[in-house]
Amino acid sequence: MSAEIVQLVEQAGPYLTTAIGAYGAAVLTRAEDAAADATATLGRRILQAVWRRRDEPGQAELERVVDEAADEQDASYTAAVLGRLLRQALQDDAELRAELSAMLRTPVAGSVTVTASGERSIAAQYIGTAITGDGHTAQRS
Repeated sequence: MSAEIVQLVEQAGPYLTTAIGAYGAAVLTRAEDAAADATATLGRRILQAVWRRRDEPGQAELERVVDEAADEQDASYTAAVLGRLLRQALQDDAELRAELSAMLRTPVAGSVTVTASGERSIAAQYIGTAITGDGHTAQRS
């Protein structure tokens, strides 16, 4: 299995389990809801992308897996089952890999990721004046 598929499955996993938790088995047919949580919405979009690219028996299998996942109380089991299904779908479909890559690169509406690493590192979405280190004095306007 390629590293790309493993990475896509790892990235998509939380979205899929959130979508199943929010929408249950209706996740495959549910229309986008502007008020829905962005994470669940992205998970729904991912599952619907997989759904669209399958033949009738593949769609029936996806429905069965989603129904089982919706009824399951163990989130780790749900994540494993959905991850396996997504890995299989991605292995056979380069266009689906590209579609999911594009979805997962697009920031989820309302979410911000800010990372800082190392001694005296700072991170912020917006920042005015930031001084790190010893012996500095902020200039005041």
